[in-house]
Amino acid sequence: MEITGLRVQHTRSHDDETFAFESRVSVITGRNGSGKTTLLEALHVALRGTSFRGSDGELLQLAQQWWRIDVRTADGESRVIKFDSAKQTGRKQFDISSKTSYRLSPAQKYPVVLFEPDDLRLLSGSPARRRQFVDTFISQINPLYPALVRKFERALKQRNTLLKHHDTTRDAVFVWDMALAEYGAEMIRERTQIIERINASLTDTYRSIAGTDDTATLHYSHTMIDGIQQRLANDLHANFERDKLLGFTTTGPHRHDIISQFNESAAIAVASRGEIRSMILALKFIEVDVAEQATGMSPIVLLDDVFAELDETRQQRLAEKCRGNQMFITSTNAYTGIDSAAVISLD
Repeated sequence: MEITGLRVQHTRSHDDETFAFESRVSVITGRNGSGKTTLLEALHVALRGTSFRGSDGELLQLAQQWWRIDVRTADGESRVIKFDSAKQTGRKQFDISSKTSYRLSPAQKYPVVLFEPDDLRLLSGSPARRRQFVDTFISQINPLYPALVRKFERALKQRNTLLKHHDTTRDAVFVWDMALAEYGAEMIRERTQIIERINASLTDTYRSIAGTDDTATLHYSHTMIDGIQQRLANDLHANFERDKLLGFTTTGPHRHDIISQFNESAAIAVASRGEIRSMILALKFIEVDVAEQATGMSPIVLLDDVFAELDETRQQRLAEKCRGNQMFITSTNAYTGIDSAAVISLD
């Protein structure tokens, strides 16, 4: 897929604007608040079905009832995504090749690799951010995984609601314990498998960026070899009284973490700022490779104001790695060092 055009209506700071993309690399420039990231967000919604910044309603321009995104591709495909806040159901609608749906099917999703400034704090930030990174990674290659996560989250919400009632018993939450154990066990399996796949090339990819012989690895905080589902069910049962006292579920993949190691020590403790950034860049490179291997499609790369956060060497590595991908880059500076980049100014 090659995107050649984008129109956004009533999206955040954009009233009605149309953009043509005449190069494989488009650099979108403008001052802070000019709506650069919103254009990447619109592309993400069109290709993946959801925003990376918030809910459908948050994308809506202030005082407007609806928004619309139109995407054109080089092969003539048209994608139209519409959202109407006045509707009670079916607020968001996808029109692709004359077919209408209310959610992108796995076959309609296209791989996208997003790199934003907060990703540079991936290893030092909250466990939730690292879980989200891994879950997004899995979703690129397993189209059924997002539905699994939604099932887990619905069961978790139901259990947490019951835990807030003082008269709730173990029997009352049993059905949700079983659901959480089933869905949670599968999430753990998927997460540990993708981390194994990442580790297979993480050190080599890191070395290609940093030019050193250091090692880099990831580890899942709650790896379980056998009987994952039963162990989760047992833990949920055993922690019932504590969970009821706290009012939320303390056991399961929603509480897990991904641990990074540098030369077999905790990366956060021993790696320099530059080494941490090289590790994160390596993870993004692997995400591009894995998504392409799994889908047979060249991922579209969205770079949201990250060039300013990387030194010249890492900028060059990033540009070289993604040379074969269509890239959309936001920046306050039009210069990125990438040949044949087309500049789109919002100022």
